[in-house]
Amino acid sequence: MRIAVGCELAEFREYYRRLALGKEWMGPFGFTGELDTSWEKVLVEHPDLLLVWRDHDGIAGHAIWHETSTDEHREGDPRDSEDKAILRKLCGGKKENIVELHELWLRKKHRGKGYGKRFFEFFEDLIRRKGYDSIVYYADHPTAIAICKNRGWKEGFLAEHKWHVFCLSL
Repeated sequence: MRIAVGCELAEFREYYRRLALGKEWMGPFGFTGELDTSWEKVLVEHPDLLLVWRDHDGIAGHAIWHETSTDEHREGDPRDSEDKAILRKLCGGKKENIVELHELWLRKKHRGKGYGKRFFEFFEDLIRRKGYDSIVYYADHPTAIAICKNRGWKEGFLAEHKWHVFCLSL
């Protein structure tokens, strides 16, 4: 298993559809297996924001990240007041030079083998080398929460959305 930066969009779309067909990802947002057009546009313009786990069968998991700030989720998409307050507390004030690990998924048959921990090591190093100050990640899955806690990420909680909010200063 290896982590790769970027991948062909057609291959990623097919993998994404298979997640829905296999009922592997039915999260809180009504996942349909169709890649959102705004994400597709981002990935066409910036394919390096997509990270994939590869095994002999193709894509085994993925993560998408993007630049962000404590005030905006993405450019022009303001955060609500609870989110801003938590991020400012976790990240140490108003910050601009941060990234958000937006989407993280590993197919069920590959879980429990240490790939998540290896991914976080890879991702933290990648973002550090790119010169960012902090990483933000919203999680609700117990394994992701445990990995962030074990790696020393600061934690907050968005009560309205029931999300754990993590920040790692680099």
